[in-house]
Amino acid sequence: MLYQNGDKIAAILALKMITVSDMNQAKKQQHKKAALGSIRIIAGKHRGRKLPVLMAEGLRPTTDRIKETLFNWLMPYLHDAHCLDCFAGAGSLGFEALSRGVAQVNLIELNKAAAKQLLANKQLLKADNIIVTNNNVLNFLKTQAIQSFDLVFVDPPFRQNLVSQTCELLENGWLSEQALIYVEMEAEGSQKLPNNWQLLKEKIAGQVAYRLFQRT
Repeated sequence: MLYQNGDKIAAILALKMITVSDMNQAKKQQHKKAALGSIRIIAGKHRGRKLPVLMAEGLRPTTDRIKETLFNWLMPYLHDAHCLDCFAGAGSLGFEALSRGVAQVNLIELNKAAAKQLLANKQLLKADNIIVTNNNVLNFLKTQAIQSFDLVFVDPPFRQNLVSQTCELLENGWLSEQALIYVEMEAEGSQKLPNNWQLLKEKIAGQVAYRLFQRT
């Protein structure tokens, strides 16, 4: 009788272990799904195309609403422009610019997995005019300027004081004479920008402030 009870207890314990294992597997699968997302190209050559993205911590793709407003601002300036996306993340701005007719897009991204996904999406779009660099953008901009850019996106992780540092370094030969610079940052933030940048457009959406400047 004791032996039978022992078998019963062992069977119950084994069942609980299987149940816990199944729950852990389910959580892992759920987390895996949560780590994947997509961005949508709004207009241009690749209009409506959805690209898979890695939703890693600190990566914050620009919303479609803000992106649409921004590219309405930029419409007259995109054709044949050379573009630099300083904190590319999911590539939402860079791929949109590509679709709308810029000549070249340089995507700089620190997160290795996110940079790998940018490369994969470059292949999906068969876009030879995209350059992906896995690097810290501040280190990248401290090197000798390899070219000057007509359009620059500065959309860093919030509350890390990266806007001022990045914009200061851009003035070390990275900008064309009348370059356009898009800056997206926390609405409550205040960071110093170069004195020769003229504010062209500005909007605030919730906790996000987004502004378009032109170098003068």
